[in-house]
Formats: sequence, structure tokens, C-alpha cells
Amino acid sequence: MRVRIESDGEKLALTELQDWLARDPRARALSVATVSTPGPTMGALDALEIVLGSAGDIANFAVGYAGWRLARAGGRVRGARTLTFGSSTVDVSGLDPEQLADLLRRLEAGDSNDDDVQS
Repeated sequence: MRVRIESDGEKLALTELQDWLARDPRARALSVATVSTPGPTMGALDALEIVLGSAGDIANFAVGYAGWRLARAGGRVRGARTLTFGSSTVDVSGLDPEQLADLLRRLEAGDSNDDDVQS
């Protein structure tokens, strides 16, 4: 399963999240790749693509993401809060680790008929 976390206009947030996941003991084994869009801001980081190969990967990403979000200045969520999987997009900034992991499992299973997911 490949998911994408987009910058939401806060490209620094993606760099911070990538660094956080690389240092997190459970999440650092995840495959995290940067996605850049060619254009006037050539080479600018637009998204992170994360490969989640197992239920353990989903849980580790969910916990890592939530930990990063909580550690940010004042807990204020800005940038890197939009998750895309296939044609489904969701704002994950308000989800706790369990909710995020559940959402990812449902997306992987093809159940995107949820109020939290927008296609």
C-alpha cells in the first residue's frame, strides 16, 4: 500500500515529518520517498510517499505520525496533514494513532465509504 502525505503549502512540515519518521524507532524501517513536482519551484518537496507493507507498518506509521504532530510547536497542526491513497483524500490532522491506523486498514481493504474520506 502506498500513501502520500502532501505539503498543504507547508513544505518544511514534510521535511520535519521525514526526519521524525527516520528517527522514530518503529517507523524508521518504513520506505519514505520524497515527491517533487517540476516547475517554477523545481526540486521543491511536494509530498512524501510512504510504503506500508503490513499491519505493523500501518501501526508504526500511525504512531510515528501522531507523535510528530504532538511534538510540533504547541500541538498546532500545519502542513503535512493531507493523506492520499488512490483517489481518496483525507485530512488526518485530527486523528489519533488508532483512528489513523483504522482508516489506513479500511482504505487498503477498499472500504472508503466513510465520512472521514473524500474522493
